Amino acid sequence: MTSILSSAFAGVVTLAGEAAEQASSGWFGDLWNGLKDDFINNFVTQKRYMYLLKGLGITFEVTFFAALLGILLGIIVALVRSSHDKLAEEMRPGFLKGLLGFFNFFANIYLTVIRGTPMVVQLMIAYFVIFATSNNKVLVAILAFGVNSGAYVAEIIRSGIMSIDVGQFEAGRSLGFGYIATMIHIIIPQAIKNVLPALANEFIVLIKETSVSGYVGLQDLTKGGDIIRSRTYSAFMPLIAVALIYLVIVIFFSKLVTLLERRLRNSER
Repeated sequence: MTSILSSAFAGVVTLAGEAAEQASSGWFGDLWNGLKDDFINNFVTQKRYMYLLKGLGITFEVTFFAALLGILLGIIVALVRSSHDKLAEEMRPGFLKGLLGFFNFFANIYLTVIRGTPMVVQLMIAYFVIFATSNNKVLVAILAFGVNSGAYVAEIIRSGIMSIDVGQFEAGRSLGFGYIATMIHIIIPQAIKNVLPALANEFIVLIKETSVSGYVGLQDLTKGGDIIRSRTYSAFMPLIAVALIYLVIVIFFSKLVTLLERRLRNSER
């Protein structure tokens, strides 16, 4: 993958050089030559573009595994909260009701704390306090972003579960399913389908949130651009390059979300 990107980048540099040679003289030529020199200094010299490529790979790695962790935590928390909302009044006082209330209490604390504090503060607490003895910055970032994403995914999935008509629960019971079996085989599949676009948008948000990974020294995409800036003392090219890469990623995944929503609408007809 890196070799393909490197070859593509080399092609861009070659085309830029040919265009610069054909540029007309005057202010436009001076501007173009200045941009070309700045481009070469920031990305071509000493293969500095590799900072961006390596950082992009780490950004995708952290985002992917954090999203998986977030979905897992989100489903668990959503099931606890929705089950408490639906069953608390029906359950008889006893151990199971107390246990469900206990888990629901901690789920509410988790949601309140995570959604009420900044992501960058959570990341720094995870790295400098909770996992202070760990040297695996990628793992710490995955855990921090995954726990943060899980809080938002939980509310997304819970809203999907609560939107399912109560008749679906009754249908499950008429088929001989218990509450857990009804949730697994009937409710959760429908809820996931309803909230898939929202979950995809959460993934897009997560990609952008990982840009704060540099606060713990993780060399993600944003940190790669910052390293180039520190070497060349030029802020324009590195920052614009990072912004454009994030923009392309977001546009790509936003297009996929749009196609997903269209396909879901068509499947319901």
